[in-house]
Amino acid sequence: MNIYVGNISYQASDDDLLEVFEAIGSVDSASIIFDRYSGRSKGFGFVEMPNDEEATRAIEELDGKELLGRPLKVNQARPREDRPRRGGGGGGGYGGDDYDSRY
Repeated sequence: MNIYVGNISYQASDDDLLEVFEAIGSVDSASIIFDRYSGRSKGFGFVEMPNDEEATRAIEELDGKELLGRPLKVNQARPREDRPRRGGGGGGGYGGDDYDSRY
């Protein structure tokens, strides 16, 4: 099961994340996401656990648990297509369904 972990301290490492989850069960991978330009942690990451029962237990036990002074937000990761699209990107509102070609 792929697990989303949010509110991670900017000082935390992949190994810190791995250690916390390995206390619950087997972990295939643990990685914190970093900004590709600044190299700074984005404050969230993902953990892959092969056993769904252990993963469910990890979510229940680790949601709200502190890591380096911050309470983690832990839940099952959703595939990209299930997440709502975020606004932004600029363009002044000229495009897509918002533009009425009659004007």
